[in-house]
Amino acid sequence: MEVRKKYVAAAGRMIMDIIQSEWEPLSHWELDQRLDRALEEILEADLMTLAQGQSSSVFMQVSQQEDSINLTQDQTQTASLQLSESAFVKGACVTDDVIEGNPAVQHVTSLLQSADTNYNKNRLSGRARLSLSHTVLLSLTLLSKRISYRSVSSSFHLEKGNIHRIFFSFCERVNALQEKCIKWPTGPEALQHLLPFSSWLGRSEGLEERGLPKVFGVLGDTRIPIRLPTGKQDCESDAPEAKRLKDEPHPDSWLNLELVCNAEGRFIYCYISRGSERDRGNALAERLQQHPEMLPPGTCLIAKVGYPLTSQMLTPFSPGRSPQENLYNRSVATHLGRFDQTVADLKERFQKLRYLDMGNYDRARAVVLTACILNNVFVDMGDVTKGLVERNTKEDEEEAKEDAAGVKMRDTVVNLLYSALEAETH
Repeated sequence: MEVRKKYVAAAGRMIMDIIQSEWEPLSHWELDQRLDRALEEILEADLMTLAQGQSSSVFMQVSQQEDSINLTQDQTQTASLQLSESAFVKGACVTDDVIEGNPAVQHVTSLLQSADTNYNKNRLSGRARLSLSHTVLLSLTLLSKRISYRSVSSSFHLEKGNIHRIFFSFCERVNALQEKCIKWPTGPEALQHLLPFSSWLGRSEGLEERGLPKVFGVLGDTRIPIRLPTGKQDCESDAPEAKRLKDEPHPDSWLNLELVCNAEGRFIYCYISRGSERDRGNALAERLQQHPEMLPPGTCLIAKVGYPLTSQMLTPFSPGRSPQENLYNRSVATHLGRFDQTVADLKERFQKLRYLDMGNYDRARAVVLTACILNNVFVDMGDVTKGLVERNTKEDEEEAKEDAAGVKMRDTVVNLLYSALEAETH
């Protein structure tokens, strides 16, 4: 038995070295998974050798176990490919009919074809090739459900390491569409989706002319959990990884996704940083100050507590200390709630964002950006996905820096809202 263990260990190390040299830069987790599969094949071969001299009942038992495993895999694949009500795919059988029956796959395929004609030149020689439509189907499947490469390898008849390469190649190609799909509206387009600051102001005429701004968009952020890079995990406690993430996540085990969404639920701004960075909104605030024309006259952004308060970016009071401030906070909360719903829809549509099992920051960032770009694509298609809004349990955010113009603008809005309320009650 000891000899067998040493044989398996030596074979495992040799296979690991071969895999690592062939598939770099795969993550440590991916290499472990491939080693597990290789060891399973070695043990299965040994088992079959030992079983040759035994009775046929042993073979029947092995066959029944294999059938059970295959059935479970088929059921998992079938479930994993039922992506949403708009249905990227409707079953585990990947055929041309499945692709032709899915508008999302066809639309993304057409979008990529029109945007980049040199994709095939970048494919690796010697690797299994997929048509562009099958590549889109495979990648949307992986994005839309929390499933592994192995779970879809049988459906697409590809080794999972090859699926890894195809998926990240797809992400890189979609990332190239960022400027086209996530863009700050200007000109007449910027005026199409403005919202009133408060929903009940339609009955109070003249307030907007007196200085109450309309809402151009809502700024906020969300955290995307990722796996710690190899080497940092050894410094953590011996608690299971899922428990560590739930209790006290390491600051570098998150990506911070900062977004501005408009009234349609489209993202018009996207900034992705490491989870340990805390300068929320500063980059956008400086950009708006340098280019005030980015916001039409009489408009503003609504932002969460913790973002800079400027004349173009209004934040809530934390907390409200008077009826006037509380009234203002309630109006702002309506817009912030719309942002939270948009983020919930994003994570429901692309469930891979709930946890990215990869320790490479650049790859994790590419996946998150891909989801944000495709979110706009599907919103434009009219595809509706509703997610459950996560309720924040921590209320420890502090107000960020405030400039004099921002304080004056917020005070003006507070007074206008309260005067409107008094006018409605008299």
